[in-house]
Amino acid sequence: MARSGKAIEFDAYGDVSQLHFVEQPLPTPAEDEVVVEVICAGLNHIENFIRQGDFVDRLPLEFPAREGSCFAGIVKKRGAAVRNFSVGAEVIGHAVGGGAHATYIAVPASAVVPKPQHVPWEVAGGLYLAGATAYDTVRSLHLGPDDVVVITAAAGGVGHIECQLAMQLGAKVIGTCSPGNHDYLRSIGVVPVDYGEGLRERIDKAAGTDRQVTAFIDNFGGDNPALSTDLGVLPSRFSSSEDRLEREIRFIGAERDDTEPAMILSALAKLIAENKLRVLVSGFYPFDYIAQAFEDLAEQHSRGKVVVGMQPVETGARSHWYLSGKARAVAESLG
Repeated sequence: MARSGKAIEFDAYGDVSQLHFVEQPLPTPAEDEVVVEVICAGLNHIENFIRQGDFVDRLPLEFPAREGSCFAGIVKKRGAAVRNFSVGAEVIGHAVGGGAHATYIAVPASAVVPKPQHVPWEVAGGLYLAGATAYDTVRSLHLGPDDVVVITAAAGGVGHIECQLAMQLGAKVIGTCSPGNHDYLRSIGVVPVDYGEGLRERIDKAAGTDRQVTAFIDNFGGDNPALSTDLGVLPSRFSSSEDRLEREIRFIGAERDDTEPAMILSALAKLIAENKLRVLVSGFYPFDYIAQAFEDLAEQHSRGKVVVGMQPVETGARSHWYLSGKARAVAESLG
């Protein structure tokens, strides 16, 4: 077993130029903890915002700081009180206090759940924050077969999971997105509509002549609250972009004794294992290129999730690929 690894740190608020690697000794777990070797970790928009200082009043940092909320990996050590996970167990988790962007992470055993065998590592690694946010949002609206729900930014990391969870409950889903994402949304059963002028009319057409919109999930903000009201959606069935932010802050700051994140992770992992939920990973980067991965995410054009892999087969021969942005350009041309 390797005795050391590396972790991402930053010493001040700012953009990705603040990120740097530091050596990381293999942690020693507390009695109720497991030490996990991270295989894949997810990136989230809110992590960029927190590092930039946008939420300093709500999520203040102590420097040097580490980031990363979502991970999947293999248990390497366990504390004396841990009985439900053995060394070698494959797990999905959330990083209590952050720090998932590292070779190793020590977390309470209550913060991880078993990774089903057929759930890919990259999907598992990016699941927690987007998945928990989507799950809680859809749950709050009590959707059913009689509902037509509009979901904005429907192809994004949170949005595409919300779409599928809503359809699992029987709702018809109309997703707003750019034209390049229409085929993807159709492939998962969503009715896509373009952003821009005439959106209300396109939504009405997508809903059908005999149905009307009954719920609205806003992942973007802007004029969408007014649009929801114009569509006749009741305030109790409108989930705003501020509601989404509150959920993300709640789940990114989940404490050691909070059992809900693990419950949600287990439910999502089960849906994926049963092929009832497909989490799309549109950007996969070696850990060494995490700054480029965050820049990709910040463009807000990514479909699904962006993740980093801690141990990819990477010789350096493709460094120009990750550094030039050609990977994203080629992916978009093929999509």
